[in-house]
Amino acid sequence: MPTLVAIALFAVGLALILYFAGRLVRGAVGTSVGFGVSPFLISVIFIGFDPENLAVGAVGSFEGVAGIALGSIVGSAMVAIALAFGITALVAPMTFATVPKPILVVPVLAVLLLGLLSWDGRLSRTDGMVLLMGFVLSIVSLAWFSRRGLDIRPAGEVAEALETADTRSKWKSFGLLVLSMAALLVGSEMLVAGATTIIAGLGLSETVFGMTILAFLVSIEELARELPAAMRGRPEISFGNVVGSILAFFLFNAGLIALVRPVPVDAQVLRFYLPVCFGTVVVVSVLMMTKQVTRWAGGLLVLLYCVFAVGGYVG
Repeated sequence: MPTLVAIALFAVGLALILYFAGRLVRGAVGTSVGFGVSPFLISVIFIGFDPENLAVGAVGSFEGVAGIALGSIVGSAMVAIALAFGITALVAPMTFATVPKPILVVPVLAVLLLGLLSWDGRLSRTDGMVLLMGFVLSIVSLAWFSRRGLDIRPAGEVAEALETADTRSKWKSFGLLVLSMAALLVGSEMLVAGATTIIAGLGLSETVFGMTILAFLVSIEELARELPAAMRGRPEISFGNVVGSILAFFLFNAGLIALVRPVPVDAQVLRFYLPVCFGTVVVVSVLMMTKQVTRWAGGLLVLLYCVFAVGGYVG
């Protein structure tokens, strides 16, 4: 495929993904509300819901491009928890009135579970089922914590969709859901097809490309979700996005991606990318225990992202 055609395919595919991802969320939430699902349950189930990363990862897995599949999980998570959360803290340092410590353990366990399951160099379909069961247990745990005072509220696109949802338009929402799913799949196929040619032209490994360039382009909107909330004095929404992203990426998305097709996990992911990501999640949890994320802490998180992004090129 000519390079210019590949770049055009990649760009159009990315545009389709970013445009229809938000519409898929609105369709999914509108359909759920229309069929009588409670807003609380929607908030818990859709916490961290990120259809663009799921679509790209699933298609990458189906096409046998493991670097893109894994990049949509690990690389995208680093954009959310290190780059976006770090920049948010640099611009608007965050202070939290309360931080339920049990919640801080859940993201750490999610990343650890994926690391342990992939240690044999492969995420199998059985591993995918285990990850999905882990997601279900996490959701049940969040619901249990909520009954004991933890305030779980929707954020970002899910919150906007709940505000505008109309119970009388469930079939319209369902149609939007189906259309958006189709558009995401088409866009993801275009993106992956273009990416394989671009990867070859740049002389990069698919793992490095997926973990850095692709993950950044698909997930940088995480900054738009976290920064405004912190600047409005609602840092708990920013942190909720971090927790939700980890659960969605490492359990739900990873589980479904492995079910589509077993994903080989190369040595670079096991020895560098996953350990750096795991360490970053631990750092975020430790910072949250202090009930504040200062500018220096934000700088540390951005530095960790830079290490993650650059280390793959020089390693």
